[in-house]
Amino acid sequence: MRTTVINQQNSLHKQHNPLAPSPLKEPKNMLVGAGLIGSAVLGSIIVGSEGSVQGVLFILGLLLGFTLFHARFGFTSAFRRLMAVGNGEALRAHMVMLAVATTLFALILSSGLSFTGVTPTGYVSPVGVSLLFGSFIFGIGMQLGNGCASGTLYSLGGGSSSMWITLTGFIVGSVVATAHFDFWMNDMPSLPAISLAESTGLGYLGAWFVQMTIFGLIFLLTIYLQKKKNPPKMKQLPTVQGWKRIFRGSWPILVAAIVLAVLNAVTLMVRGQPWGITSAFALWGAKVATAIGIDVTQWSYWQQDAQAASLTQSVLADSTSVMNFGIMLGAFLASSIAGIFALKKIRPGVAAASLIGGLMMGYGARLAFGCNIGAYFGGIASFSLHGWVWMVMAMLGTYLALFIRPLFGLSNPKPNDSVC
Repeated sequence: MRTTVINQQNSLHKQHNPLAPSPLKEPKNMLVGAGLIGSAVLGSIIVGSEGSVQGVLFILGLLLGFTLFHARFGFTSAFRRLMAVGNGEALRAHMVMLAVATTLFALILSSGLSFTGVTPTGYVSPVGVSLLFGSFIFGIGMQLGNGCASGTLYSLGGGSSSMWITLTGFIVGSVVATAHFDFWMNDMPSLPAISLAESTGLGYLGAWFVQMTIFGLIFLLTIYLQKKKNPPKMKQLPTVQGWKRIFRGSWPILVAAIVLAVLNAVTLMVRGQPWGITSAFALWGAKVATAIGIDVTQWSYWQQDAQAASLTQSVLADSTSVMNFGIMLGAFLASSIAGIFALKKIRPGVAAASLIGGLMMGYGARLAFGCNIGAYFGGIASFSLHGWVWMVMAMLGTYLALFIRPLFGLSNPKPNDSVC
């Protein structure tokens, strides 16, 4: 009876809004069970082999994947909507997320607050040619691949078949970048790492005021642009009401922004570093390269102490890898419980764009000291100038990508669309 009612509601939903996302269905218990069993087994292996800290990070990954999927929290789409039609709603959510994270990071970094005894340090990286070029091509790549680093993982967990191609390109591009790492880091001009809190004399309180002012100005600017251009509203996802919305419906984007900021702050206190994603892709690719006879240990990137150690250890000892596995499983659980997990066919144009986009993101992320999570989210929250530069260059890359996407049959938001 309940299934019949839901199907009738979904039918009406599609009749009144044919452009709406796929409606909710009854959960497929087999998929939900597989996700729960998989999470429990992998979590147990991680805790048993690598300790409780890695287990906590795996749980944080699950929560991140669950949140990203339920809000369809996009970095790629946020940049594309703003540059294509002036819709800044998603970017305003980014500013809320960054404001909350900045506040929490300031408290944590200034006090040394930690759950594990590891001194927390933010992501503060140099500003040079590698950052400019890397973030620019990352901006292009995420628009061709239809997903950033976090988007690739949660979309893959949600059933997007093309994201397997994007992830493959991401991994290959990351490994190639590590082979060229010495050239970009040593032969290209660069400024040192600049922290608005520690390099300028402002301190964390002064830097907090500066960043809050910038967030507020960007927030107001997007409202101004949106009123001027009057773009279509963001697409509304199907949902249910009440407490069931936590598990089966769409989450308000601002709620997800706050949750992501809190989870990133907890990650900082647990592992001593903010949330990151793409360093794991380079590690996975390097392990595969080693297995087929490519000696990556001769490359300067893999001669650094931390990277050299990771090559000899299990991927489950790498905290970023563990969180990535959690994100994918969290998104799989979320989509299965919502009843909307389904593998989709891949068009040839999409496949080509996904591969090229993945390669560009993988290469760009290593040069730019991270992706939309490690460089943009983590960098800005850590008061690093490189995070702001990453944002600007990725926006410029996004703008250029708007002219490239149609070559692969990918559409851009248009002013006369009924949804955006």
